[in-house]
Amino acid sequence: QLQLVESGGGLVQPGGSLRLSCTASGFTLDDYAIGWFRQAPGKEREGVSCISSRGSTNYADSVKGRFTISRDDAKNTVSLQMNSLKPEDTAVYYCAARSLLCTTNRAPKTFNSWGQGTQVTVSS
Repeated sequence: QLQLVESGGGLVQPGGSLRLSCTASGFTLDDYAIGWFRQAPGKEREGVSCISSRGSTNYADSVKGRFTISRDDAKNTVSLQMNSLKPEDTAVYYCAARSLLCTTNRAPKTFNSWGQGTQVTVSS
């Protein structure tokens, strides 16, 4: 079964940190680019970050310098380290896969094999 599962979400205060993980089953991630996306209530899904099959990365301007994406192909996992979290980061976070390369704008429509999401809430 081709499946992605997100984990690591939760409640955190502004300025805090969380680490999200995206783990694949049914296929290996080493030939795929993996993107992290988020969607808040009433808003469209937006691309946060992407890492290509070779490890190149890109980030949305809103998270650049605060979030770091990485991959561990031996564990079939892609992670998103989120630091200096803001209330505006509150959303359901999803990971998704596409072939080999990231797109420059991480358009959700270009990604496949979506996970079910994990809730991140940043609040005092």
